[in-house]
Amino acid sequence: MKMIDSAQLMSMRQDIIAQNDVLQKAASASLGGIAISPEPVFGEAMASAIKNVSGLQRAAGDITQDYTMGKTNDIAGVMMAKQKSSLGFELTLQVRNKLIKAYQDIMTMPV
Repeated sequence: MKMIDSAQLMSMRQDIIAQNDVLQKAASASLGGIAISPEPVFGEAMASAIKNVSGLQRAAGDITQDYTMGKTNDIAGVMMAKQKSSLGFELTLQVRNKLIKAYQDIMTMPV
């Protein structure tokens, strides 16, 4: 096995840091200049997901109402909207259940 001296190790470290900087700049440019937060913001992500599910449910309700009132005859569109709404709600419910379970597990851990 070949030994790496400290100069080679530092050179490799600098190369990795330079590549990381290039990747971060490329990711920022591809997002239209939106800065990537170094810390994930869980609360904002959950709020956004809940708003998306709420929008899906509202859209499903609207298209269902349009179908029942005879404004549209696209039954496939109605069923797809209802399925999307249902899947979104189920996903939100499962995430909530996992979070509650994790909280309960943490609270029952011995210190």
